[in-house]
Amino acid sequence: MAVRADEASEDAVLGGRLLLRQPRRGHRVGHDAILLAAASRARAGEHAVDLGAGVGAAGLALAHRIEGLAVSLVEINADLTALAGENAARNGLSSRVRAVCLDVAAPAAAFAAAGLAPGTAALVLMNPPFNAAPQRASPDPDRRIAHAAREDTLRQWLRAAARLLRPAGAVTLIWRADGLEAVLAALATGFGAVTVLPVHPKPDAPAIRVLARAVKGSRGPIVLLPGIVLADADGKPTPLAEAVLREGAPLPLCDDRD
Repeated sequence: MAVRADEASEDAVLGGRLLLRQPRRGHRVGHDAILLAAASRARAGEHAVDLGAGVGAAGLALAHRIEGLAVSLVEINADLTALAGENAARNGLSSRVRAVCLDVAAPAAAFAAAGLAPGTAALVLMNPPFNAAPQRASPDPDRRIAHAAREDTLRQWLRAAARLLRPAGAVTLIWRADGLEAVLAALATGFGAVTVLPVHPKPDAPAIRVLARAVKGSRGPIVLLPGIVLADADGKPTPLAEAVLREGAPLPLCDDRD
């Protein structure tokens, strides 16, 4: 059943550069999606795939930043897929951005039938569910799917990314900082030249997220970049956070080494 008008809100992101319609309940767009887009590098004329796109925040932010980039928003929830398509149109991006209702775990034939054949993407970006399933799962199924990860979630999503990517294509993902070991282990099969960017909420606070970029088929070494800080000791956004979250600026992870 489609999301009713009174069940959704229209919210501005990127300092009002994007307007997103999203459900009032369940998973809501936050900083993670915008950071993911800022960490993803692509060029005009290329094709990027946003896996687990929700209402399209990350993919649309990337398309907004890179004129001429084609983006496919892949989302398992039909209502969110519809909202993602609406959001592409609402922001004048429907000529380059499309939304596809598809499970990331679907076979290659299902992806190909949806116009996502193997080896056709220059970039895959993803914000997979990364929290361990709690003993008491959320009663909201959309929130549960968006947040709770199975043991094989990351490897499953990366297999889909590797299949979609052309040779030397890149994957960008965001994950819990305390799960960095799992990220590196999952990327060890099929990817290399891994670059990791820690994200700290405040100075001297442990990182809460890591952004990682890796290149399909590369044997390049792992690089750990200096972390970024979202807010100063008083809770005021740092200049970098303002530039990324409000102005759509890219992050250092966009620099190429391959």
